Amino acid sequence: MKKPIRIPVYQPDLSGNEKKYVIECLDSTWISSKGEFLQKFERRFAEATGVKRATAVSNGTVAIHLALLALGVGPGDEVIVPSLTYVASVNPILYVGAKPVFVDSLPGTWQMDPEDVRRKITPRTRAIIAVHLYGHPCDMDPIMHIVREHRLLLLEDCAEAMGSRYHGQHVGSFGHMAAYSFFGNKTVTTGEGGMVVTNDETLHDRALHFKGQGLARDREYWHDVVGYNYRMTNICAAIGLAQLERLDAILERKRKVARGYREALAGLPVALHAESPGVFHSYWMCSILVDNPDDRDPLREALLDAGIETRPVFYPVHTMPMYAGHFDSHPVAEDIARRGMNLPSWPNLGQEQIKEIAGIVAKYYQRG
Repeated sequence: MKKPIRIPVYQPDLSGNEKKYVIECLDSTWISSKGEFLQKFERRFAEATGVKRATAVSNGTVAIHLALLALGVGPGDEVIVPSLTYVASVNPILYVGAKPVFVDSLPGTWQMDPEDVRRKITPRTRAIIAVHLYGHPCDMDPIMHIVREHRLLLLEDCAEAMGSRYHGQHVGSFGHMAAYSFFGNKTVTTGEGGMVVTNDETLHDRALHFKGQGLARDREYWHDVVGYNYRMTNICAAIGLAQLERLDAILERKRKVARGYREALAGLPVALHAESPGVFHSYWMCSILVDNPDDRDPLREALLDAGIETRPVFYPVHTMPMYAGHFDSHPVAEDIARRGMNLPSWPNLGQEQIKEIAGIVAKYYQRG
């Protein structure tokens, strides 16, 4: 029988004004998709990420779908996307009738390989989705060069990258649009929720139009496009606003967790996902690669036996049944997926807990 989980892989920090703001929201009776917390959350989120406009939605997956709709991506279009990502980065491409074209990753950063992006461009390529995986930014300079050279649309998937920066610029502010997630395990959480951001007023207006059931601006209860109910509630926005107030502190604590792992795991046959020069890694998850893929699952079992929860790195999407209709090979993504795992990464994880986790890893490798 497995021991109960003592150290989960993640748990949110709700120690700020979250409860206070939710009670204010309840007292006001504005609990659905209108209210002052929504406006404040959207405005402050735009300020925090360095963009002009932000619109809150019900989750991160619909944020990507809404952005693709606003960008006009549809049937006949190809969208380049990394295979090493969570499946929610890819499924919305099918929602709009387009075709995902997978690219491999860079071994050092785990982010999409710009040279593979260039190789996969065809006359049907309409857009690129740059996923800032696990909080490390993509290499945006070559990606932006490709986007400008081929006149492509760029959507940034920042679901895991709140607070991440590339040469001082917040991710999500490079492309035409960006999507964020506020699931319970994200750096900023609303329980469930997401955000679509852009610097383009027309794209922002299109996103608003589609997310609100396609309601016409100048005629009550008149709908002029097939729209969606993708709105966030005022209650969720109240939680999100309280989270944003402590964003810098949360990021610093998460980076402290990463530093603790780096020190505690030094000398062991594992490698912590590293921060490249010129970027600010927000460490949504502290992830490691084991040297030998045969050790990954037994090491996870050893940690679980001690009550410590871990998760495998995402399976490459091109290997999943609904996307594996023809042979495709992305060796770097496949290697990372075989050797990678996520360690407990919540912001209030203590240094003694980190040392305990590292001690179990060390004990595993010292076994006879």
